[in-house]
Amino acid sequence: MLLCPSMMCADFENLKEEVCSLEAAGCDIFHCDVMDGTFVPNMALGLQDIRCIRQNTEKPVDVHLMIEQPSRIIDIFLEEGVNIVYIHPESERYVSKVLNTIASRNAHPGIAINPDTSIASIQELLPYVEYVLVMSVNPGFAAQPYIEYMTEKIKQLGELKKQYGFQLMVDGACSDQRIRQLSALGADGFVLGTSALFHQPLSYADCIRRLREESL
Repeated sequence: MLLCPSMMCADFENLKEEVCSLEAAGCDIFHCDVMDGTFVPNMALGLQDIRCIRQNTEKPVDVHLMIEQPSRIIDIFLEEGVNIVYIHPESERYVSKVLNTIASRNAHPGIAINPDTSIASIQELLPYVEYVLVMSVNPGFAAQPYIEYMTEKIKQLGELKKQYGFQLMVDGACSDQRIRQLSALGADGFVLGTSALFHQPLSYADCIRRLREESL
């Protein structure tokens, strides 16, 4: 099970220390949301933030590009050494071309699926991706409630990954109980925000240890 702290929820006054603490706690991938205020009604994580994260961990770093026409600036993030790049199919005209570009730069291509994006509309892209990130909340803000109809969509993608071989990730309201439920349906990893990691009474290490133990 891949546990991926959502760095949008971190303490940005102490970002280097946050990265070091999360790495020591045993997280797997640092998840970085990039928002332009247009594709989603919020702005988050700039290039300097991602550079700080990348320079202070040996773990993989992903960027979730919630921006219009990500092809314009993908090279900027690849040059910083990010390992996984998620784009939204709705944000780009030639999606498969962008995914191939990511792969050609020795990074892992991924697509992010909004709650109102149908599986049928993205299935033909699945041969081009290594990761599928399912948004179980509407993208753009932390601390939103889980959208219940996403469970069936995650179950369907759990079946499709057997055919296409991608890693199935879930982002949004990933509580302890939800992680157990969705792991059983085929989810491989979870983006951890305020529901299970940040602003909890336990330390990062204790939160991650508990999640791993409860998933067994």
